[in-house]
Amino acid sequence: MAKIKLTKNEQKVQKDALKMYQRYLPTLTLKKQQLQSEIRTIEVKAKEVRQARVELEKEFQVWISVFGEEEAFKPGMVTVRNIKKGVGNIAGVTIPVYEGAEFNRGDYDLYSTPLWIDMAADRMEKALSLDLEASVLDEQVRLLSKELRTTSQRVNLFEKVKIPEAKSNIKKISVYLGDQQVSEVVRSKISKKKIDQRNAAKKLAEEAEKAKGAEA
Repeated sequence: MAKIKLTKNEQKVQKDALKMYQRYLPTLTLKKQQLQSEIRTIEVKAKEVRQARVELEKEFQVWISVFGEEEAFKPGMVTVRNIKKGVGNIAGVTIPVYEGAEFNRGDYDLYSTPLWIDMAADRMEKALSLDLEASVLDEQVRLLSKELRTTSQRVNLFEKVKIPEAKSNIKKISVYLGDQQVSEVVRSKISKKKIDQRNAAKKLAEEAEKAKGAEA
């Protein structure tokens, strides 16, 4: 803790700082709670998206096996051409928002491939889209978690360091200034008493001189 000046100006500085910390702390705490809530919501959504991807994969495998021509469909037949992302904002944090994707389909001979290939490609696009959506949701969580760490550090700094420190400094300065005021009053009384004593002594001396003059 830095050494503080025990002055009225420093006391005002500390009081102003305390007011600022106490004013911003509720806002930071609310932001922390909002971030925590949003992260939980996004994590649940990401889990649901991944579960949907697993279910789709199971259906896909069963569906293809029915035709007995699994080797006919190659994963490379569908590739991602473009990922469409928007921009969102949560608690002041800019995040990407998944808005879909565009896909390319490999060339294949319509005469030499099974009729269900196009349907299989549609399902593969859906599966890839779910993977991309989950990836964007993970990025949202990463960005919000980073902001949450920073916000939590600030909340802890204000709660556990800055506010107690300012209160302690204000108390220390107040005690010092109070002691100084008491000392000043005591010094003033002592000084007044000495002056009164000198005046009384001077008066007695003058009266004694007058008495001597009268006797003469």
